Amino acid sequence: MTCASCVHNIESRLMRTPGILHASVALATCKAQVKFDPEIVGPRDITQIIEGIGFQASLPKRDPSVNNLDHKEEIRQWRKSFLFSLIFGIPVICIMVYMLIAHNKHQGQSVLDRNIFPGLSIMNLLFFILCTLVQSFGGWYFYVQAYKSLKHKSTNMDVLIVLATTIAYIYSVVILIVAIAEKAEQSPETFFDTPPMLFMFIALGRWLEHIAKSKTSEALAKLISLQATEATVVTLGPNHSVVREEQVAVELVQRGDIVKVVPGGKFPVDGKVIEGTSMADESLITGEPMPVRKKPGSMVIAGSINAHGSLLVEATHVGSDTTLAQIVKLVEEAQMSKAPIQQLADKISGYFVPFIISISIVTLIGWTTVGFVNFDVILKYFPDYNKTISKTEIIIRVGFQTAITVLSIACPCALGLATPTAVMVGTGVAAQNGILIKGGEPLEMAHKINTVMFDKTGTITHGVPKVMRVLLLGDVVRMPLKRMLAVVGTAEASSEHPLGMAVAKYCKKELGTESLGYCTDFQAVPGCGIRCQVNNVERVLVQSEEGLNEQNVYNSGLTRPQEDSSLIIAPELQVTNEGLSAGASAPQPHSVLIGNREWMRRNGLHIASDIDEAMTAHEMKGQTAVLVAIDGALCGMIAIADTVKKEASLAVHTLKAMGVDVVLITGDNRKTAKAIATQVGIKKVFAEVLPSHKVAKVQALQREGKRVAMVGDGINDSPALARADIGIAIGTGTDVAIEAADIVLIRNDLLDVVASIHLSKRTVRRIRINFMFALIYNLLGIPIAAGVFLPVGLVLQPWMGSAAMAASSVSVVLSSLQLKCYRKPDSDRYEARAQGQMKPLNPSQISVHIGMDERRDIPMSSTWDQISFLSQASSSRNSRENSLAGDRQDKCSLLIDEADEDQYM
Repeated sequence: MTCASCVHNIESRLMRTPGILHASVALATCKAQVKFDPEIVGPRDITQIIEGIGFQASLPKRDPSVNNLDHKEEIRQWRKSFLFSLIFGIPVICIMVYMLIAHNKHQGQSVLDRNIFPGLSIMNLLFFILCTLVQSFGGWYFYVQAYKSLKHKSTNMDVLIVLATTIAYIYSVVILIVAIAEKAEQSPETFFDTPPMLFMFIALGRWLEHIAKSKTSEALAKLISLQATEATVVTLGPNHSVVREEQVAVELVQRGDIVKVVPGGKFPVDGKVIEGTSMADESLITGEPMPVRKKPGSMVIAGSINAHGSLLVEATHVGSDTTLAQIVKLVEEAQMSKAPIQQLADKISGYFVPFIISISIVTLIGWTTVGFVNFDVILKYFPDYNKTISKTEIIIRVGFQTAITVLSIACPCALGLATPTAVMVGTGVAAQNGILIKGGEPLEMAHKINTVMFDKTGTITHGVPKVMRVLLLGDVVRMPLKRMLAVVGTAEASSEHPLGMAVAKYCKKELGTESLGYCTDFQAVPGCGIRCQVNNVERVLVQSEEGLNEQNVYNSGLTRPQEDSSLIIAPELQVTNEGLSAGASAPQPHSVLIGNREWMRRNGLHIASDIDEAMTAHEMKGQTAVLVAIDGALCGMIAIADTVKKEASLAVHTLKAMGVDVVLITGDNRKTAKAIATQVGIKKVFAEVLPSHKVAKVQALQREGKRVAMVGDGINDSPALARADIGIAIGTGTDVAIEAADIVLIRNDLLDVVASIHLSKRTVRRIRINFMFALIYNLLGIPIAAGVFLPVGLVLQPWMGSAAMAASSVSVVLSSLQLKCYRKPDSDRYEARAQGQMKPLNPSQISVHIGMDERRDIPMSSTWDQISFLSQASSSRNSRENSLAGDRQDKCSLLIDEADEDQYM
């Protein structure tokens, strides 16, 4: 394909074929995406249809590394064409320069002006020979393509080129024959110089154009080059000893295979490390500049590089299921898609060539008519013509010169390349910055977003609960801290509830052991809590004493420093060394109750008002408070929360500073939703909503005329992601959410929501600049070529038009390449801009809407409303726990956060 007219011809022909539902052709990548009914038409039929129009077509290679992203074949072809045309073009240029110098110096005839015989000068003979040779050899490719196009009743750029060169050649031959026949004293002025110059400039332009196109695909080519070609599959014996090694193609690796990766080697698959420790360079995929530590249990990403130390990796995702393959697929699909503005350009390009031919004919007739009606106009605007030439010859020459120049300068290429090249570079740059944009439409639409709806769990928050506070109640001597943690951890280890898993993990960490006691008679009551009998905690306490070196004992009312949570002891109680270890010697089973207020009341336990107030205080902060009763007595309260991501407040503030409204929508209760909104600075909250409600809220905002972006990560978010103007999925989200979204944030960083809008603005601005280049070029260039601006002295020769045409498409592609200089603003820059402006909201400032009810829940300001609830996660990167609970192999993640993963393995 050579121009947007080719795109229009192929698409329109395919869409007229029964059984083809949709066809999209990309000029920049020379690829077509066709949806068809296999009962009516098949791939072979589609290929034959395209070949019948005059183009070559083949099915894409299954191996993505074979993609023609570097345009090597096209570059080689047009370089050869340019060099061949240059052989004939250089003598033409030399003759033209010599004639110009000779005329200026001698003010008369030069040697080349002398006639060999009447009517034929030396210059015209040389031009005739060169032009005939270039027409016969240098222009064969253009003639073949033009013939195929006209044969199938379509037109493209090659038709214009061939038409211009043919008319120039035939006109020159005819007037030369007439001059020879009439034995004219002076040889006529011809257009033999036009075909060599036109072929040379067009070939040069297309050569440079394909070089520039190859640069637009560099990001995708770089991603594809990351893929390993071979893998070492090993067979393990007892104690993980390697029995046999086999070198196989990476396509033959199966899920469950054990792969050995040596230092400096690429990880061929996504998998889990089962043996060895090392550091992995994942920068080209995740953008994280620092190497990531890998140890048994760590997840690795295909395409990343093993820095040092051999690793044995169990393959969990292979072939097209790997993270890298998913990224490559998404970027390829994005570069195949079209922005809405491009569809208009393609329609215009479809009628461009017939329109230009019509303008050329009108120009020829117009100037010929003007010449015969008022010859003084010709003499006024073309004063350089030799006065010895007849009046008729001058008029005809002026008419043909302007008509040929119109054909030479007209170019639909720039119009057709304006959008796809910018989209290719924009999506490639986005992928390098951890943002996968699925096509031109979301890339164009994102800059129009004026409302962003955030899901809470897993989006604003990490999505994994953790213990924030432990409050000791009752007799500490009878039930010291470590014994309570051992009992509670053993009980919750049998629970599958996320809160129970968080408590069990916390207890193991505090006790410094991975083994706990065992429980019997376990009973879980949904919505209330658990009941069980716990045994053998003495062994746990002994192991804990051996594993931990207790150096500090804290007095009543002091807080024991911990990474993410703290121990609070009721002020009326005293803690002693004896109290911490009392009871550890006498083995005894414990009856355990863990749950909410209702669960304790059902089991006959009284909850004092101060305990209830303490629970309420934590609930106002968005935390879940559970009570612990051991052996029939309340002995503790545990506050659990899903912490806010450290960049959430900054992302929300930056969006609001950009004039974007921010909304929080969640299925969680109003108290938790309000507490989270208070921390991150969101004033409008929809709480206790169902997935269908989320869709309804998106539609309601859209009916108000707003452009809505939905940011989420779960299956329950997918309907809203699909319905929103732009759906943005977190990279660690579910398959369904990622599939439904238009944009995927690989790095699980909310600031990338801001970056997506920012990059969209840059790309759309570049597209508009490209269209300005293309439209101004054609809107001004064609009238200048037609002689409209002759009164102000603007006149073009045909070869000038061909040079301008070649320059237009190259300039548009080079303009798109400016996007490669884009650098995503980092968090430090955002923080510098927001310094001193981010302040926690007062709960009374937040508007809470419950479910589908539009009434607002705005309580009066109280004592608790005066408390600023700061995120515990914002103080240290080590406190982040945003990995997914459960088996990661069954959870699709475009990326895995190693820091989080280490905490959960």
